[in-house]
Amino acid sequence: MRDTWRVVAGSAAAGLAVAVTAVAVAGPWDSGQRTAERARAAHWDRHSGAEHIGAGLPGGPAPAPSAAEVLTALGAAPAGEDGDDRGGRSGKDAPDPGEAPAPAPAALADALHPLLEDGALGTLRTASVLDVATGRELYGARAGRDVVPASTVKIATAVAALSALGPDHRIPTRAVWDAEGERVFLVGGGDPTVTPAVLRRLADTTARELAERGAKRITLAHDTSLYSGPARHPIGPNENIAPVSALMVNEGRLDDSTRGPAPRSDDPARDAAEVFADRLRERGVDIEHPEHPERARKAPKGADELAVHRSAPLAELVERMLLHSDNDIAEALFRQTAVARGEPASFAGAGRAVRAQLAGYGGALPLEGARFADGSGLDRSGRISAGLLTRLLALAADPARPELRPVLTGLPVARFSGTLGGRYDDEATRTGAGLVRAKTGTLTGVNTLAGTVVDADGRLLAFAFTASGTTDRQGAHEALDRLAAVLAGCGCR
Repeated sequence: MRDTWRVVAGSAAAGLAVAVTAVAVAGPWDSGQRTAERARAAHWDRHSGAEHIGAGLPGGPAPAPSAAEVLTALGAAPAGEDGDDRGGRSGKDAPDPGEAPAPAPAALADALHPLLEDGALGTLRTASVLDVATGRELYGARAGRDVVPASTVKIATAVAALSALGPDHRIPTRAVWDAEGERVFLVGGGDPTVTPAVLRRLADTTARELAERGAKRITLAHDTSLYSGPARHPIGPNENIAPVSALMVNEGRLDDSTRGPAPRSDDPARDAAEVFADRLRERGVDIEHPEHPERARKAPKGADELAVHRSAPLAELVERMLLHSDNDIAEALFRQTAVARGEPASFAGAGRAVRAQLAGYGGALPLEGARFADGSGLDRSGRISAGLLTRLLALAADPARPELRPVLTGLPVARFSGTLGGRYDDEATRTGAGLVRAKTGTLTGVNTLAGTVVDADGRLLAFAFTASGTTDRQGAHEALDRLAAVLAGCGCR
């Protein structure tokens, strides 16, 4: 059946970053909002096979569902199963997403415009649909209007970080030795995914190195100087994000969760240092005067490195950020871009760095009016346009820019993974299941969706739909999903 080869095409083309083309329930939650929805999302996520980051992150997610698994979940047999393609088309026979016919703009407008007028989408709606192969905008509705993007801004965060640092970059957490002061410094490099097990292994190596140096009594300090400016996000204390620190453990979570809202520490750096110190003591190191957490110091230049842990590659961090709308990783990557560009690693400095990094693509990205207030989209003062989102997605699909591929491979899959795992499960949106890959965004009164889809003819499209002034959260989600589902079902010629 045509739907069978389209899911294969969607998985192969969009899910594997569209290497053959020629030329992302929802994101961050406002304080105190969306309790029922996040519970539903967590329920779906546990059963959706969503996590696909791999073993690079300790205790990290498992691989994404394959195309065959997606087809089985849909009740369709994969093409070629048991030597029979069931009358459908195999993946190798599916059209090249860059060679299939593109939708006609007028027909696309006829299909989308009535849906964009849905009252559930609030008082301001913007839209952009882009043909990935040619870069041509096929449909736009106030596509250049800069609006609150909510969590879809993570697409820009990802592109900036990957282009500044590369997909193989790993963030270090180090222990260094100041022999003159007989001090050990635990130096944060900005990795929010450090776990207690990582810190204990780091302390084990540190204890062995100290023993070789004959150091049995030390002073311990922790260094968070890589980051500057306010640590607390402008939204204030919140279960969706910890204070932003260069040194932390388990994203500052105070429970055993690995994603989603959770009670957060007021001082993630102190918590990390305490785990490290406890293990050093277990290994026989006498910490004579443990430093008070409020008196963290900067390690001296030239201090000897005793031990180092490096994070999963940046590509995996980007995928985890996008799949689960991870705000802590987003803010870390925001600041890593600042460090790479020599800007202060603060909210303001990172905003300048991201903008400058994206401006490096020249006229390919419409940045006029865009404001990057944070990396996560929790800050309502951020602004981005639907047109910029689709251009970012098309850039990530460019075969000449393989370093950006994780931006596409990290996007949740409709009905099957991440923040889209519990959506596209009704008659009006089911045509998008397995074919829509998108980053969701939700704040109170703001709902957004941006990603890629393979249409009925096999053409790969990038899309972004934003809604501001919404009052019915669930209705807005359903309306956005219908828009993307129509793209999946539309040849529109």
